[in-house]
Amino acid sequence: MTDRQPENPFHEGEIEVQERLGTRERVAAFGPRMIRPTLIDQHRELYAQLPFLVLGSLDDDDRPWASIVTGQPGFLSTPDDVTLDVAARPILGDPLAENLKVDADIGVVGLQLETRRRNRMSGRITALREDGFSISVQQSFGNCTQYIQTRAVSLIERDQPQVCKSDRFDNATEQMLSTADTLFIATGFRNDPEASNQGADASHRGGKPGFIRVEGSQTIVFPDFKGKNIYNTIGNLAVNPRAGILVPDFQTGDLVSMTGQVEVIWSGPMVEAFEGAQRLIRFNAEEVITISGGMAITSEFGEYAPQLERTGTWDR
Repeated sequence: MTDRQPENPFHEGEIEVQERLGTRERVAAFGPRMIRPTLIDQHRELYAQLPFLVLGSLDDDDRPWASIVTGQPGFLSTPDDVTLDVAARPILGDPLAENLKVDADIGVVGLQLETRRRNRMSGRITALREDGFSISVQQSFGNCTQYIQTRAVSLIERDQPQVCKSDRFDNATEQMLSTADTLFIATGFRNDPEASNQGADASHRGGKPGFIRVEGSQTIVFPDFKGKNIYNTIGNLAVNPRAGILVPDFQTGDLVSMTGQVEVIWSGPMVEAFEGAQRLIRFNAEEVITISGGMAITSEFGEYAPQLERTGTWDR
């Protein structure tokens, strides 16, 4: 067990957004207790049960990408409370394969869809192996169960995935985006090589099918609902308006992975028109990768998150 003590867990972008939205004083009180430099026992137990892991990384041009790796439960292990070992390699076509480098920033979402349990973590790559890699924890905290759709996930064998790269959406991609109920967003910020409150981040977003609006062949817009008010993702975007978006189909295993520029829409008629939205995120894709059958998992849908009863879609 480590005796490391957390520093101020928030960087300048997160603080800027917290002050803008009036949560700074409250968040400053509970943030250092919630955000730890270690994995607590219940999160270590969670990772050991998971069949997939979502990751956020940065490429050589500092563009964020969101990724997913899969494996039999147990492929994620924690030899101590500051290390996560991943016994899996990136999916064919995923930029993560090039982004995995020793000392590189990495963001993590450990999500159990059946129970909606979730851990969020940021760290750095400490080792690369033929069968995977290791992550050293910088920040770790539990996320609430909001906006997560339950699914019973099973591992299956799939043929080699088909990979297509473009700078825009085709018709099939537009259809997948406009009917999705889940996406993951990767962001990142670092101007101090030693700061533990900076780095890469990965986060979950969920909504009713139709919560993603396709605006032409390169742009999507989606709502940002009420959360814990600490604004990790929005805080990163305040100082580095780039993101990676991953949209999975948990039944077919298909993936849409994108990187591009982001505009946060803080207020106005579009925000007011979308029930439950606190603000909107407009994402303009620069590179789009579709990976058909990329995930070696399938799932059976359970139920929508109860919080979605108070949210809308772009058709409403």
